[in-house]
Amino acid sequence: MSADAKNVATTSKATAKPSSKSGEEIVQGFQRLRNEQRQLVSKLSELEQDSNEHKLVIETLQDVDGNRKCFRLVGGVLVERTVNQVLPALIINRDQLTATIESLKQQLSTKGQELNDYMEKNNIRVRGKDEAPGAEKAPKAGTSSNVGVLVDSKS
Repeated sequence: MSADAKNVATTSKATAKPSSKSGEEIVQGFQRLRNEQRQLVSKLSELEQDSNEHKLVIETLQDVDGNRKCFRLVGGVLVERTVNQVLPALIINRDQLTATIESLKQQLSTKGQELNDYMEKNNIRVRGKDEAPGAEKAPKAGTSSNVGVLVDSKS
């Protein structure tokens, strides 16, 4: 542990409740919440893409004769069916995907609120975001990747 981290840990313990977290623990908790939020966004994007693919296939198959051969990939196995057999299953899958997408959107909203509450509770400011209007700006040469987390131990 660095000297700065020890100072943050000892000063926060001296001024706050004995059960308060150190600066490193706060940052780790923040990073964990952000990673969970990113995973939700990734999964949401994947499911929306699947839903759009289902929609396109359903639109295409509705104009086709119901007795025509149709192939469907089920668990990695290509199965021969008719359009009349495949279309209802696709519609059910699309509806389930839509319900799951709505659930993930709700979870994402909740996770965002949880992240904002955590930031407010622990006085976290993301460097490069929410800077004071009168503060001097650092040179912009390649600083887009220099976003960090600042934990204010003063309460």
